[in-house]
Amino acid sequence: MAADHEPHLVDIHVGSRVRMRRRSLGLSQTELASSVGLTFQQLQKYERGANRISASKLYGMAKTLQVPLSWFFEGLSSDAASAGEDQEADERKARMVQVFLASSEGLDLATLFPRIPPHQRRQILALARSLGQMDGGQDEEEAG
Repeated sequence: MAADHEPHLVDIHVGSRVRMRRRSLGLSQTELASSVGLTFQQLQKYERGANRISASKLYGMAKTLQVPLSWFFEGLSSDAASAGEDQEADERKARMVQVFLASSEGLDLATLFPRIPPHQRRQILALARSLGQMDGGQDEEEAG
């Protein structure tokens, strides 16, 4: 299971969904934050999953972002909140994907990648693997 100091998979998932919807509506962090009584710095922490979003703030964000509350949890496996030892590797992979999508670069890459021809995608993956090995293979969470 993840260490206590690491963001929980559910918090990362919900935060990335907030960010994705906010960006798709063209709202700035400041605009969304002020609509629910937060500073943009607090919203940044929510979007990264570093802080948990209270029920009242999530409700306000759902109103502003024009989505039902359940939308924030779509795509989250039902056992993500209580992953056991057998699921540790899956949780780690899911966490890495959520961290990737929570970054502006990750969201841009995820949007653009399907438009790239398959042979060029493979080249990009080979480059990413090579670059990942150059820094010792640490992901952003481990490096921090």
